[in-house]
Amino acid sequence: MEPIPFPSHIHYELLLQLLERQTMFAANSKPVVQDQVHQLIITLRKALAQQKQLEESCQHHKLPIEYRWSLNDLHLEQPATQTIASVSQESTP
Repeated sequence: MEPIPFPSHIHYELLLQLLERQTMFAANSKPVVQDQVHQLIITLRKALAQQKQLEESCQHHKLPIEYRWSLNDLHLEQPATQTIASVSQESTP
């Protein structure tokens, strides 16, 4: 059975750090924009939590998963056995 692809957790972490450290700081004097950034941060945290729940569900049902770092690493037209470019499992922080 082909593994179910998931984005690597680091993708969420990178976006969250960018938004929290740089975007929020830049929007500091603009309350409307700052609120929108805050809502985006909340949404990303929820998305990561939902992905983790889905991963747990897949593991419970013994469905293989793999974390993908990029779409560019894979040649979608080739069989999966020739395109092993991602990690089978990734430890969660």
